[in-house]
Amino acid sequence: MKFSKSLALLLLLLAVYWSFKSLMPTYQPDANSDANEFSTDRALIHVKNLSNEPHGVGFPGHQRARGYIISELKKLGLETTTQEGYTTGDWGNLSKATNILARIKGTEPGKALVLMSHYDSSPHSSFGASDAGSGVATILEGIRAFLEANKTPKNDIIILITDAEELGLNGADLFVKNHPWAKDIGLVLNFEARGSGGPSYMLIETNRGNATLIEEFKKASPKYPVANSLAYSIYKMLPNDTDLTVFREDGDIEGFNFAFIDDHFDYHTALDSYERLDKKTLAHQGSYLMPLLSHFSDADLENLKSLSDLVYVNLPFFGLISYPYEWIMPMLILAGLVFLGLLLFGIKKKKLNGVEILKGAVPALITLILTGLLGYFSWTAITWWYPGFKDMLHGFTYNGHTYILIYTLLSIAICFWTYHKFRKVSTQNLLVVPTLLWLLICGAVAMYLKGASFFVIPLFGLLAALWVTINQEDASPFLLVFLALPAIFIYAPFIKMFPVGLGLKMLIAATVFTTLLFFLVLPFISQLKNKDRFAYLALFLFIVFSISGHIQSDFSEERPKPSSLLYVYDSDNNSAIWATYDHVLVDWNGQFLGSEKRVPQTDEYKMIPSKYRSEFTYVKEAQKKEIPLPQIDTVNDTVIGNERILEICLTPKRAINRVDIYTNPIKLNSAKVNRIALSEYFLENRRERLITHYVSNNEYTELELSFPKDSTLELTFYEASNDLLSNSLFTVPKRPESSIPMPFVLNDAILVVKTLKFD
Repeated sequence: MKFSKSLALLLLLLAVYWSFKSLMPTYQPDANSDANEFSTDRALIHVKNLSNEPHGVGFPGHQRARGYIISELKKLGLETTTQEGYTTGDWGNLSKATNILARIKGTEPGKALVLMSHYDSSPHSSFGASDAGSGVATILEGIRAFLEANKTPKNDIIILITDAEELGLNGADLFVKNHPWAKDIGLVLNFEARGSGGPSYMLIETNRGNATLIEEFKKASPKYPVANSLAYSIYKMLPNDTDLTVFREDGDIEGFNFAFIDDHFDYHTALDSYERLDKKTLAHQGSYLMPLLSHFSDADLENLKSLSDLVYVNLPFFGLISYPYEWIMPMLILAGLVFLGLLLFGIKKKKLNGVEILKGAVPALITLILTGLLGYFSWTAITWWYPGFKDMLHGFTYNGHTYILIYTLLSIAICFWTYHKFRKVSTQNLLVVPTLLWLLICGAVAMYLKGASFFVIPLFGLLAALWVTINQEDASPFLLVFLALPAIFIYAPFIKMFPVGLGLKMLIAATVFTTLLFFLVLPFISQLKNKDRFAYLALFLFIVFSISGHIQSDFSEERPKPSSLLYVYDSDNNSAIWATYDHVLVDWNGQFLGSEKRVPQTDEYKMIPSKYRSEFTYVKEAQKKEIPLPQIDTVNDTVIGNERILEICLTPKRAINRVDIYTNPIKLNSAKVNRIALSEYFLENRRERLITHYVSNNEYTELELSFPKDSTLELTFYEASNDLLSNSLFTVPKRPESSIPMPFVLNDAILVVKTLKFD
């Protein structure tokens, strides 16, 4: 029996390993594979060519990236066009976007299939290999393989490589609102990235039910589906839109996102390079595209909308399983009735009693409380010990995977040690409260987060194990491990997924899911003797990996620290400062701020927008430089009735990349920027920020504002160029190899501030 338990434990560990291993394909060199097959190596050539240099909108590499994509599409024999125009999207970010389009004609009339990704990288330092060079490369290689098969599709296939996604989904906005092809679209497949590795998650974008989309996705039968309805429920709550969101919201066009999120520390940084893109991840993107392209190029795209929803989750060996929302309550009620029946049955057989059940409740509550507190304060503790990690605005450090393992091991140690102390309580009595907790969780998600209702599937395994332990004194360890497999396959990846995708501040998800998974495997774990030894082993491994994490905590050339530096000239009071967003300076920017640095006073400097609402951490007075000020002309200033109409044009007198315009808190009746109207919704919810113009070719910024004639308007202009390190007026040295530009904030910039008041 002891050997059986040891073997069953080994099988349990293998199941945990397989829950991760089965998510994505392996990589094998395939440059010489058949011409009609997707080749990861051939796609990698595109990634390399697209990521030679940063190519954000307005930067020199942007036009070269566009030219490369156009030439590659033409090599495939496709007639290629571009669509150019100004747009502000829904975020108040103005840019001139240039979309790239090609179309493969189908044999039948009907809706078209769109393959989409974007080619701009995040300004100003990202090389964009993963985000989204990998998506462009996947489409180029996939279309090449599709055309090589000489199969004519029934549906038209549109290749849409959008621009200015990073600035506010502007290219997608331009296409949906202005391109005649937009009305032809039935479905979009969008390829994205928020990291440089890991499995690619499928996320649906739909305004209605997902049932038809999921059923068609299953018919296409991609080999490695990684998807669950909980992930999309969470995705809809977060401010992380993609181009596909524009299609859904503005065009009522549905589709699938495919995005990988691991190695999140590379996202939007100078580390988003060809060398750091995981080849297995690129292969995973290809494993989605080819079967879906084959299926949807011939499917009926006219009837993909549905009023009903499906709960869905991927499982090894089974692929994507799904069932209707209508099953949620019956399955929950069934689980509740089974639980109640088992309680009565156990009490009748004198296997359960109230006192022992209460004793069994104690370790369940202790472990949940302790591991919950452990996870809740983990990021605070990490950044207190290593304050430089605050400058990784992603919230995911280079040793982030080690931290996930560290806190998971400590949670396991707590669980084993606590249940060792209550080893005299019988297994069936220990299981009652954890089962009740899981039943309550399933009830809560059934009411408030229906996408997570697949949580009930592992609960049935726990109920079956409770029945086995009531009926058998010494149940088969293999049977108990088998009943825990759905829980392992579903929840083990979640322990990693949430902190990776949402940052280490979500380590509480890892510690709590570890504990909840422990409950589901408890029927087998209770059979193990000397649980304290497993606690000691987990604690020993916790110490080992903590030491490893500490060793990996220093920044280096392999793990460069994000840093920032700006020169800000305020022309209104003729003063200048050095400024940074860093909490911990490096020598490179420390030489400019030095010991005389100070924390800026509240509202001393209005902050231009950043993804994480970052503000200057330190400033220091600087020598004034002769920075050419923008020319700001009042083109028109008239009053019509109770309305004042003001037209202003800002013309840069130096090479710039960006203009931010703020106002005092005044009601604006309407606003146009470069003749593009800002929406009423944006104007009502904008606060003080009016517009951010990401400038191409040093173009002007033209405002047309309408506001009550009795109001006083104050406009503050922030004109920025990302040339601090190359401008001849400054002697800022190149960053050391142990540091990279901090993403998500204005960086390496010369910023000029000018305020105008209109009484």
